[in-house]
Amino acid sequence: MALPIAVSVEKRTEDIPRWMPAATSVGAVVLAFVVSGMVLWLIGVNPFQVYNFFVRATFGSWAAFSDTMVKATPLILVGLACTIAFKMKLWNIGAEGQFYMGAFFASLVVLVPLLPTGSPPAIVIPAMMIMGMAGGAVWGFFPGVLKAKFGVNEIITTLMLNYVAVLWNNFWIFDRWSDAGFQMTPTFARNAWLPRLSDYARDYPIFAGITLHLGVVFGLLAAVLVWWVLQRSRWGYEIRLIGDNPQAARYAGINIARNIILVMMFSGALAGLAGMAEISGVVHRLQERISPGYGFTGIIVAWLAKLNPFGVILVSILFGALIVAGREVQPSGIAQMIQGFVLFAVISSDVLLRYKIRLIRSTDRSATAGESA
Repeated sequence: MALPIAVSVEKRTEDIPRWMPAATSVGAVVLAFVVSGMVLWLIGVNPFQVYNFFVRATFGSWAAFSDTMVKATPLILVGLACTIAFKMKLWNIGAEGQFYMGAFFASLVVLVPLLPTGSPPAIVIPAMMIMGMAGGAVWGFFPGVLKAKFGVNEIITTLMLNYVAVLWNNFWIFDRWSDAGFQMTPTFARNAWLPRLSDYARDYPIFAGITLHLGVVFGLLAAVLVWWVLQRSRWGYEIRLIGDNPQAARYAGINIARNIILVMMFSGALAGLAGMAEISGVVHRLQERISPGYGFTGIIVAWLAKLNPFGVILVSILFGALIVAGREVQPSGIAQMIQGFVLFAVISSDVLLRYKIRLIRSTDRSATAGESA
């Protein structure tokens, strides 16, 4: 017996509406929270109470929102790093390693030191920024060259370099720079700390307890820069053309190998800046675990934002809230569960961008069959 309704899946041949990528991302997030709520309900937990506490712990006050933005800051920069690479169909899975190398290179300014002790913050902070971006760019240069010159798969090289970067950092943290045998370096001098709003609480009491630091400005400016590069510059046109149609780009005379290297270095520099902002604005030292997986979460952020630089900001705030919630909401696995459902929903929602799903009634199918006969 035939079912009254059949599902037809057809590959899209026309351009998708401009609103659809954003709609699918929003729908994926909503679906993830709905499914998570059902799971919580099945195990005897009231999902409305959990979500209410979730909102209050992450957005319920200026101090809570500040903590959320502190966690969102590295995600913005790493999400932008993934966005610029993915736009050219370069699958940079190495933002985590580039993050760590950015932190390491930025630490050299203080721990070697590269600048005289007592240098003013106006000199130390820019020097750490330059070194952090340089460290990330170097870590993006190697897989870029291997891809451009020898066709080596960048997924493998960038993924493997993540482990190299972490172990390289650990060598210096555990041995040469260890603070009294602990798995961290000595605390940086105050001239190497990014300014925080709480630093001005004595003059402006409203800033008391607000941990937001200057790194968030780096992220916002970087989003504007990436948007301008992709949408308004000639280089951005080349990046998009190579990503959409490499053969057409090659026919147009675009140097694909050079662009692969430059894009990987630019991507690495943004991730490296995230590492610098984390050690200078949050932990104030180089330590073993400065990242709870920012580099890998940035991949999800970029995809959920549909490679839109301004969308990266909004999605990063959501995932920053999930990180804070993982610390505040008990049991802590709830936040990780929601992240997992979000990732699954995002990947699944891409089907709607590539295929049209139609519901066909049995009478319509019979009429079509009769016409064919």
